[in-house]
Amino acid sequence: MTDWTRRDFVRWTVGAGLGGLLWTPEAWGKGPRGGAEHLLVLRMAGGMSQTDTFDPKPNSRSAGPLKALETPVKGVQVSELLPRVAEQLGHLALIRSMVTREGAHDRANYLLHTGYAPSGTVEHPDLGSWTAYSRPTPKLHLPPAICIGGRPLGAGFLGVEHAPLTVANPLKPVENLTYAPGVDAERFDRRRRLLEAVERKFRKEHPGRDTAGHSSVYAKADRLIHSPQTQAFDVSQEPEAVRQSYGMGRFGQGCLLARRLLEVGVRSVEVVLGGWDTHRDCFTRHRALCAELDGGLSALVADLRQRGLWKSTLVVLLTEFGRTPRINDNEGRDHFAGGWSAVLGGGPIQGGRVVGRTSEDGLKVVERPVNAGQLLATIYRALGVDTEQEHYTDAGRPMRPLPPEAKPLEELFA
Repeated sequence: MTDWTRRDFVRWTVGAGLGGLLWTPEAWGKGPRGGAEHLLVLRMAGGMSQTDTFDPKPNSRSAGPLKALETPVKGVQVSELLPRVAEQLGHLALIRSMVTREGAHDRANYLLHTGYAPSGTVEHPDLGSWTAYSRPTPKLHLPPAICIGGRPLGAGFLGVEHAPLTVANPLKPVENLTYAPGVDAERFDRRRRLLEAVERKFRKEHPGRDTAGHSSVYAKADRLIHSPQTQAFDVSQEPEAVRQSYGMGRFGQGCLLARRLLEVGVRSVEVVLGGWDTHRDCFTRHRALCAELDGGLSALVADLRQRGLWKSTLVVLLTEFGRTPRINDNEGRDHFAGGWSAVLGGGPIQGGRVVGRTSEDGLKVVERPVNAGQLLATIYRALGVDTEQEHYTDAGRPMRPLPPEAKPLEELFA
């Protein structure tokens, strides 16, 4: 996992140039627009324990040493490790009945990001790529999808032009956004003009989409490195009090960076917090992880609302599966796909609502089971992504963003 490398830079700019040439209005879908223009995903990588976060079982053997905390939503509790999130729960909706059949990390992550089980024959685009693809951003100089703190799944058959940019560490500058050593603005301009002269002759002798796309790549790269929008990557420009409210770790500062990117028009941002694969010492590790989550998520909700971005941004907290309600011999919890939690807020989502319920011991879903397709259909409904339009792979195979049976949770909308 590295910052934006030169290879990433070239791949993105090449793709973006060709994507601009191939784009037509019909390619973006004609489905009804949702209330949200931006997607912000907080991915808890490794399998977050629902029992120790958003679905505590205080009176069962599954509870462990952590206590449950009351929230402003009547009858709804969360873990004591999330006190600041608890205060914001009136703006968030909980899904407590997620159920899938995937208990392996990679397969489950793929399913939760695409709505499809991995098949080996088709690489499906993830939800960030679909979001970026569904709405063009002609005034945006940055990539329309960005992943912070982890590797994104990718754009699959949509092509590299719609793949998220990876920013490994929000506390470090993004590479390759400045001139190379020994190159100043004047020298850069001379190089650019020389290149344009050579390419103008080449385009005349070899007209076509590929040669035009090659020139477009350099134009986009030139615009990007000279754009004031790149200042959005610098979280140090924020007031110290704001930075402290998010938490000074990578996740908290990643959430702050996400907000800055949304403000300049980036369509989709994913922030990854890893370390949730707690097969042992679950409760000690959850204290540290939840401290980061509590600061980052609560500050995001408050900040987006204060800045007028809440209704235009859909916030989603997801993880590939939950953890077993039963505690193992190592004071840990193992993989569990039989009933776990996700969180949504912003856009047209109605805060304070709870979908589904697990049993008193947490071992099974007893009300409104929700699968990955339904969760993603709800996300796309909120964003206005047309899930019924067919798109074609390189092999000519028609594909939809989601399987046709995937339907949104209408009870989360007004």
